[in-house]
Amino acid sequence: MQPACIKHVNVLKKGKLITGKQPKMSVKGTVQNHEKEISFEALQRHGMSAGIHCPTWRRPRMKAQSQQLGLERFHSVAILGFNSPEWFISAVGAVFAGGIVTGIYTTNSPEACHYIAHDSKTNVMVVENQKQLEKIMQIWDRLPHLKAVVLYKDSIAERHPNLYTMEEFLELGRDISDAALDDIINSQQPNQCCVLIYTSGTTGKPKGAMLSHDNITWTSAHCSRAGDMQPAEVQQESIVSYLPLSHIAAQIYDLWTGIKWGEQVYFAEPDALKGSLINTLREVQPTSHMGVPRVWEKIMEKLKDASAQAGFVKKKMLSWAMSLSLERNLNGSSSDLKQLWARLADYLVLAKIRSALGFSCCQKHFCGAAPLPTETLHFFLGLNITLYEAYGMSETTGPHCLSGPHIYRQNSCGKPAPGCRVRLVDKDPEGNGEICFWGRTVFMGYLNMEDRTKEAFDEEGWLHSGDLGKLDKDGFLYVTGRIKDLIITAGGENVPPIPIEDAVKKELPIVSNAMVIGDKKKFLSMFLTLKSELDPDTSEPTDILTEQARDFCQRSGSKATKVSEIVATRDRAIYGAIQEGINRVNRNATNRVHCIQKWIVLPRDFSISGGELGPTMKLKRLSVLEKYRSEVDSFYEE
Repeated sequence: MQPACIKHVNVLKKGKLITGKQPKMSVKGTVQNHEKEISFEALQRHGMSAGIHCPTWRRPRMKAQSQQLGLERFHSVAILGFNSPEWFISAVGAVFAGGIVTGIYTTNSPEACHYIAHDSKTNVMVVENQKQLEKIMQIWDRLPHLKAVVLYKDSIAERHPNLYTMEEFLELGRDISDAALDDIINSQQPNQCCVLIYTSGTTGKPKGAMLSHDNITWTSAHCSRAGDMQPAEVQQESIVSYLPLSHIAAQIYDLWTGIKWGEQVYFAEPDALKGSLINTLREVQPTSHMGVPRVWEKIMEKLKDASAQAGFVKKKMLSWAMSLSLERNLNGSSSDLKQLWARLADYLVLAKIRSALGFSCCQKHFCGAAPLPTETLHFFLGLNITLYEAYGMSETTGPHCLSGPHIYRQNSCGKPAPGCRVRLVDKDPEGNGEICFWGRTVFMGYLNMEDRTKEAFDEEGWLHSGDLGKLDKDGFLYVTGRIKDLIITAGGENVPPIPIEDAVKKELPIVSNAMVIGDKKKFLSMFLTLKSELDPDTSEPTDILTEQARDFCQRSGSKATKVSEIVATRDRAIYGAIQEGINRVNRNATNRVHCIQKWIVLPRDFSISGGELGPTMKLKRLSVLEKYRSEVDSFYEE
């Protein structure tokens, strides 16, 4: 039996499919450089096991190299690098060799890398460049299971036993017979571990979520079809890979779904999230794109900045076109004339903007990994772009509920994928309850953490998410908050923070991040950060306000152009405008307990490097509270 996670891939022989009209998958290097295509034939030549129909004379050899180095069954091959063909090749080669794929974030410290490599019993570590190699060299002597390290981009500056370049690595394993390799493949079972996804560890040590072969194949097949991804014989899907493959959202969308449907995968530059992603999208013009909410928000902010600098006529044209599109998408046009105007606006204005963003051919725009603010959803509806939300977690192999062209309701993350179920427990009078999962997306458990695994499941076998949600009469799921994020005040009132934070950001276009504070406190307070430009080299927030933020300052009567100018002087005009915005939010609050009593503007926007955001730009609330403990204390001093 072939390993389940790659049984759907087909093989190319001399550039042609040898299994009839079935999809092929190809991956392309960074389009900014040379658009070098790597087909399955090339992948096989470089050692990637490609599929169930592969004849013995074409058996690829990367699994042999791994075996030659002593990869043990159920030990891991860890990959530490940005998205690339080598990441894909290493992952699938590891599966065929009987190992477990384990991604490590490139932003991890040496100690964080050590924890994952030690916990997963890593036998082979594949690293991208000298920077990542140096991390491993610092910890290698404390990794008893590590037998080899493979460097796939840079040359080796200093030789070390069992350190190989990718070229040297591919020369190994020539003496291992195909029969021995086939024995490994045939011994694998669908319910055995295929992939390890390590959680961010914001509330303790990272947990290694074990995903089986069946988890991977089921999710890549059924969840992607729920999102209307097409087989290559129907339509050649093309995507851009840029979010960290160590995260389940990117790995299932880019790698395993790509294999299932024969997608064409382009790899963005490593600085994609620093601003180069748009350039890649323009060149590729993908048919499908997936982003976390913060990515869509950044695109929105860039467009708003560009609009603020445009002339009067262009501003008015864009405002006119977006208002027509938003009305049509929210309510439907009530007359033939309005529909005609909406189509005209789309042709004259919006189509050009979508093309400039790289979305002229994009039929499906997905969003997942965190809640999507209503403001962002409405902005893209104004561009005639519907963001289809997906919902799940590492423990459900990524998406468990999905929206798509045929399954869509505004502000909902859709319905459970085929063969999967959702139920709510401990519902309140408004119908909010904890979301629980059941189905073939649900993981095996946490590696080496039996107690934590037992805590995740109830007696009936349902996986508890820790998220709050509602179900409507048609089965659409709406995520309304997270139990751990839920603020319980000193008076025992439950306050979901996200709706308040979204309302503040909507009222105050200068605000980049808003975070409500108040757990076990007498009242709510808030941290605010201001929108600032990013350093093009480091992607760090700078002191310079964005064009949209400067426009807000001018309209409020301030000449400030930098964050420091506002914070250091407590700029009267800006602070007054912020307070007015907070007052408007408070007037619409459910009750007085939900009102913001105090707030502070922090001197720097949140970032991954600053520790306030996770790898997918999720807000790490506990980290923020710890980092700004003195500011929190100042809110509640008697």
